[in-house]
Amino acid sequence: MPAVTVSDITILPRVPVGIAPATGNLQGLQSTPGSKRARRVKSVTTAPRGFEGEGFPVRRAFAGVDLMDLDPFIHLDQMGEVEYAPGEPKGTPWHPHRGFETVTYIIDGIFDHKDNHGGGGTITNGDTQWMTAGAGILHIETPPEHLVMSGGLFHGFQLWVNLPAVKKWSKPAYQDIRASQVGLIASHDGGALLRVIAGSIPGMEEHAGPGMTQTPMTMIHATISPGAELRLPWRGDYNSLVYTLNGHGTVGEERQPIENGQLAVLQTTGNPEGDFLVIRADQHQESRSPSMDVLILGGLPIKEQIAWMGPFVMNTKAEVLKAFEDFQKGLLGTVPPDYEKSKHPLNRTDKLGGDVKKDALDAKADLDAKADLDAKAILDVHNAPTELQEGNN
Repeated sequence: MPAVTVSDITILPRVPVGIAPATGNLQGLQSTPGSKRARRVKSVTTAPRGFEGEGFPVRRAFAGVDLMDLDPFIHLDQMGEVEYAPGEPKGTPWHPHRGFETVTYIIDGIFDHKDNHGGGGTITNGDTQWMTAGAGILHIETPPEHLVMSGGLFHGFQLWVNLPAVKKWSKPAYQDIRASQVGLIASHDGGALLRVIAGSIPGMEEHAGPGMTQTPMTMIHATISPGAELRLPWRGDYNSLVYTLNGHGTVGEERQPIENGQLAVLQTTGNPEGDFLVIRADQHQESRSPSMDVLILGGLPIKEQIAWMGPFVMNTKAEVLKAFEDFQKGLLGTVPPDYEKSKHPLNRTDKLGGDVKKDALDAKADLDAKADLDAKAILDVHNAPTELQEGNN
């Protein structure tokens, strides 16, 4: 697991965890008035497996979790980990987005991205592509041709971050974040390496990640050595999610077991002094995953109505329908003329529209077989729901 590593972790700044402001003594399990508190585990869920786009394997990390517990996050897919044979690497076709941001982080492998606003490039071990869809964008994600020919290891994830209503119609934007730019921090005892991609750890704001977020949030990829414990300060008004990319260990002082492909939702306390998260790696790990790797997410809840279907995350059902209509009319843009459309076509059908029923595809009796396939490709290209999801955060 290359991502970002260091030859000497002892030279990195250390997380000042477990130190009480008043006395400077290690507090351990104590929760005295005015001190930080260890967050308790609210739920642990296991991500179901599936396939995305043109057929690469994913785990849908947020499946079965209430949107209220995820806010401001919407969707998380772990892509791989998979060892492709020559000719096997897959990607996605051209497809639209509106109303949120996509964050694609590659741990192992290579991925190309291109959008119709000029954003894009190639990312590899530890690089991140941060795309703000805003009012609307078309993009494509594919492995480069040489990787298709050679095969190889591929592992990463894509996160969807919701935008508040006032920013959903913002101009699309793109950030290319190189592995060398991420903030590197060690746990208090050097047992964990933290890659801060966006946001910051309380008390260590000078080591903030390079990602410029529209919604206040923190995203960290942590590698925890066998038997080590990570105690991480956390903002009291942020939610907190811990997803295990590989390995196994426990979360919280209660030592709730968690392993590869599982998501822990931690309880938000609202403590003005802040909280801290506790994550431990088991002493014995699998030989193919010698350490425990976790994705740690937290953000300030937006607390707005959500209407979500396929590639569009809006506030109302009418706005979702309008997004589909705008896409069909070409108002979200067109595929750049220099791109080879024959290999990666844009999935558009002028027959998708009208009212959203229980199943948006079956509800349109006038859709022929070709249009039905096109519409389905639009709706579930990222394992997104093909039925309208509505909620009030």
